[in-house]
Amino acid sequence: MPYRNLNPTQVKELLDGPEGWTYVDVRTEGEYAASHPANARNIPFAIGTPPQMQVNPEFLAVVKANWKKDAKLVLACASGGRSSKACEVLVNAGYNNLVNMVGGFRGMRDPFGRVEKGWSDLGFPVENAAKPEQTYDQLRRKV
Repeated sequence: MPYRNLNPTQVKELLDGPEGWTYVDVRTEGEYAASHPANARNIPFAIGTPPQMQVNPEFLAVVKANWKKDAKLVLACASGGRSSKACEVLVNAGYNNLVNMVGGFRGMRDPFGRVEKGWSDLGFPVENAAKPEQTYDQLRRKV
């Protein structure tokens, strides 16, 4: 697989390490504003409201404007579905240091119905205010 799937604990270890990984929250701007991992950047992969969501036509352009293809990026959403699709788009565009956070920010159920905790449920650092340079509005201005 051209990207790795890691759980929130493994992702936190990456982010805390010396390698310079960046957490890219691909949830909607509203989800991000409500709460997100500390220092996360927001570029929504899908826009709209369920069930009428569609792929954000600016997603790839905004990523390209902010990170080179060898950047170390962790992509995450609420449970891991949108971020997995976002990883596929970036792999197809030539990005090669990608991690999809399985379980995401809110957690998910495994095939047996067991709950796998997400970033927020594990007590990892979260915030509901972002520095301007972390918001989608600012990141998309570089396009």
